[in-house]
Amino acid sequence: MEHISKLPDVGTTIFSIMSGLADKHNAINLSQGFPDFGSDQKLIDLVSKAMNSGFNQYAPMPGNLELREAISKKMDALYSSIYHPENEITVTAGATQAISTIISTFVKPNDEVIIFKPAYDSYEPGIKLNGGKVIPIQLQAPNFSVDWNAVSQKINYRTKMIIINTPHNPSGTIFSKADMVELERITKNTNIIILSDEVYEHMIYDGEKHQSACLFPDLKSRSFVVASFGKTFHNTGWRIGYCCAPKALMKLFKQVHQFNMFCVHHPTQKGIADYMQEPKHYLDLSAFYQKKRDLFLSLIKGSRFTFTPSAGTYFQVLDYSKITQEYDVDFAERLTIESGLASIPLSVFNENNLDNNVLRFCFAKTDDTLKRSAEILNRI
Repeated sequence: MEHISKLPDVGTTIFSIMSGLADKHNAINLSQGFPDFGSDQKLIDLVSKAMNSGFNQYAPMPGNLELREAISKKMDALYSSIYHPENEITVTAGATQAISTIISTFVKPNDEVIIFKPAYDSYEPGIKLNGGKVIPIQLQAPNFSVDWNAVSQKINYRTKMIIINTPHNPSGTIFSKADMVELERITKNTNIIILSDEVYEHMIYDGEKHQSACLFPDLKSRSFVVASFGKTFHNTGWRIGYCCAPKALMKLFKQVHQFNMFCVHHPTQKGIADYMQEPKHYLDLSAFYQKKRDLFLSLIKGSRFTFTPSAGTYFQVLDYSKITQEYDVDFAERLTIESGLASIPLSVFNENNLDNNVLRFCFAKTDDTLKRSAEILNRI
């Protein structure tokens, strides 16, 4: 008996493909979004201390209480938004598990979910696995701005959820306050769930402010805010994230979460809770990464690549249309194999693989890595 895939059109992710190609050809890897520098030793020591102090059994299902309290305190301090640590915050196995569980909790067969493309590649499979229908809205390079009239026209009685991502991976753009106000307006008086993927909330540049969904009262009442400690504290392999939502929504989320995860690594939660007692550990991130972005861009200003400086995330999109018109996947592979530098082509995240002749580069790297990468780009 032949078994049929529930995701017949899904193959290996582009992240695995490009990182594998980088390893094979000994290329500098600016493709997958992870730092090539270590976590703060203080945080590592705090996690080790938690292990040695006996935090080695199951955490409470929603997460270590001290960590939930630290998250609540942070949300209040940054956004003047109260989430009760007892029943409005859940710690998850990375942001991706939070996203998957939110979709599984609410999306039923034939429900429609609006996503903006280019989109992080876990959204669409999660929707399809639950029988939902993806309603894509293509963002246009180079600005990747949202046409809210187009969004409004897609909303109907089948619309269950809208997934937003700000700062936006892979484009490095951000939603403005006007964007969030418009989203709030067009979904007002509906039961549409907003899944707000905010994993890069602490990486936003040039004096701009992160416009979290929790800043807008009507949006907050229907929103899950998803975040990632892996992105924030340079330890993507730890797989620790969280989500915040009003009590009634979180109650439904936890009904599913308890059976697909129950809880995540307890000593890491305790260590992060202690580390968060010093807010500068996340408040200093924007300046830290803006310095890296500025270094990277200053080093390639004489190249044939063109760009708009990233407004958020630790990704920079570079336009190569002055160099070649070849398909971005082909150019990304050639750049890796022939020149020794791996990146991510954006077409794989677009509707109908729309090719805008742009590649995404991760600048969460040491200065030396960025300098060596720039030397390669300047030779192209």
